[in-house]
Amino acid sequence: MYEDYAKIRDSLGLKDAEVAKMCGLTRSTFSDWKSGRSTPKDEKMQKIADALGTTKEYLRTGKDDSSDTPYYINRDSAELAQFLFDNPDYKVLFDASRNVKKEDIQFVKDLLDRFNSKNDN
Repeated sequence: MYEDYAKIRDSLGLKDAEVAKMCGLTRSTFSDWKSGRSTPKDEKMQKIADALGTTKEYLRTGKDDSSDTPYYINRDSAELAQFLFDNPDYKVLFDASRNVKKEDIQFVKDLLDRFNSKNDN
């Protein structure tokens, strides 16, 4: 179970201490989880899942059958994609790719911003 969490954490470039701070939890929550001494309770697991942009189900089982599975894997990409989705001029970019990098979305957004500013003149 901890291994699935660690994969997501590592993909986001985070350490346990950083996730703990984001969630308002102690680092011992993660060390106890890693060692198998305990598993975070439901409320803590939800905080961890929210911070990592995943679900409790995935953290518990490595599988996610729920309908609230995040579309974008990377949290930064998800935030930028939400901006694009919420702003009609950028909606065309929303479904570019599930694994798209934040930098790629930002590049295209900046390109459209420059294009739109030229058209406004």
